[in-house]
Amino acid sequence: MPRRKFSASMRLFVAQRAEFLCEYCHTPEDFSPDSFDIEHIISLLKGGTSDDDNLALACGGCNGAKYIHTSWPDPVTGATSPLFNPRADKWDSHFAWSEDFAFLVGLTPTGRATIERLRMNRPGLVNLRKALLSYDAHPKI
Repeated sequence: MPRRKFSASMRLFVAQRAEFLCEYCHTPEDFSPDSFDIEHIISLLKGGTSDDDNLALACGGCNGAKYIHTSWPDPVTGATSPLFNPRADKWDSHFAWSEDFAFLVGLTPTGRATIERLRMNRPGLVNLRKALLSYDAHPKI
């Protein structure tokens, strides 16, 4: 499916709402090695819309790994769990930072499944988080 084009004003609205962070891995857009995209939380292929309540700001890594998925097995229980939905879920209810702030830790089946499917602890992100921490630019909450 070809990439959907969004107006500059819609892109700015989504980016500002996300505080210029990937709404999944919380990488700051200014420091990301990946381009950021407007992502359909529920894919158009699965009946989602382009309404702003179905759009999220996502780095290329998270967006590409998520693809059209809305659920994934929880690596702890094996049960299929919904993926994190930035419009319906609270980020810090599902995710926490490791003690060194380099890794995301899933607090719930949704958090663990999302980390697994989106590869939210991929090596490049872990290295970036370590660098951002040393520059006081880490997205920790």
